[in-house]
Amino acid sequence: MAAFGGARPRPLLLLLLLAGLVHGAAAVFVVKDANGTACIMANFSAAFLASYETRSGPKNVTFDLPSDAVVLNSSSCGKENTSDPSLMIAFGKGHGLTLNFTRNATRYSVQLMSFIYNLSDTQIFPNASSKETKTVESATDIRADINKKYRCVSNTQIHMHNVTVTFRDVTIQAYLANSNFSKEETRCEQDGPFPTTAPPPPPRPSPSPAPESPSVHKYNVSGANGTCLLASMGLQLNVTYKKKDNTTMVKVVSINPNKTTAGGSCGAQLVTLELRSESVALLVFQFGMNASTSRFFLQGIQLNMTLPDARDPTFKAGNNSLRALQATIGNSYKCNAGEHVQVTEAFSVNIIKVWVQAFQVQGDKFGSVEECQLDENSMLIPIAVGGALAGLVLIVLIAYLIGRKRSHAGYQTI
Repeated sequence: MAAFGGARPRPLLLLLLLAGLVHGAAAVFVVKDANGTACIMANFSAAFLASYETRSGPKNVTFDLPSDAVVLNSSSCGKENTSDPSLMIAFGKGHGLTLNFTRNATRYSVQLMSFIYNLSDTQIFPNASSKETKTVESATDIRADINKKYRCVSNTQIHMHNVTVTFRDVTIQAYLANSNFSKEETRCEQDGPFPTTAPPPPPRPSPSPAPESPSVHKYNVSGANGTCLLASMGLQLNVTYKKKDNTTMVKVVSINPNKTTAGGSCGAQLVTLELRSESVALLVFQFGMNASTSRFFLQGIQLNMTLPDARDPTFKAGNNSLRALQATIGNSYKCNAGEHVQVTEAFSVNIIKVWVQAFQVQGDKFGSVEECQLDENSMLIPIAVGGALAGLVLIVLIAYLIGRKRSHAGYQTI
């Protein structure tokens, strides 16, 4: 195993890395104990999306886990290869990804994932206003049965504060029995559904109490150059999760503005609105812009909340590839009919009576309105009905005049 900063991987690991490159930059990482027996093996590729501060404001950057990433000597098989092993991967100029494992009698999991990144690396973080090294971490849903490998072909995202890691084509196994991947596997939920010989009926979602109707509230985000975001809207969150008894629950949460604190940041390319309340640890709306078309749009939504009755109480979901609430920069987007934004399979947001404007906001007032299609259609209906009634009245009037003229023609004076 290699040391942090550039020691070469062992020949076996090098061969495995080269084999991984043939399959789309995936790499195999191995942790061994003092006797040379493997206790952790992992084969995956990963991409990182990170947000950091520059002198001109927040900036997003994406980069991949390189093929020359190495396993650190500080990786561990844990005490007697039975508890708390860890896989520590280093790459670039001081960046590191760590997977900490734990187990019970029947299953093991990646209990905690952490990522260390060095902002002084100008190749990845150009023009960073800070040169410090930062650490972010999060719990994960990576878990499998003992003596089985964890397998997930689908993309899996782990959100760690301002860093999102996307894993692709993952095979991981800890507490190895014979220094190699098991032939049996536990598949991730994203790869399902999995057919069985006698499929049980799907559990019905448990009904949740009727939520309060969300109140419409005006939010304001300002920076050094003034207001960069105005948003008037009501918010309702729809969260689907597994309860401790394995039944599916659909929870609807209405954001109460009177019990919510709002903040955010203004950047040249990204504007964020951050909301926190008793029921929601963090709800973030990210607005981006397309400079070539001079339009702004809702780019991403992130949610972090606690569900006490859930099998996994910490619920995190996010999507940074949205294209909703679009309008020309300098104008505002309005939709009285409301918007439903599907963020992930398990999380969506109802945005009630939304009116929003990002980036160029003059005098804390909304600019010219660009209405959503539903509002435009609702205006067309009364116009069409009115036009039809006017046409009907005109036809009746013409018919009456023609009939009256014929009636007079039948009684001419001789």
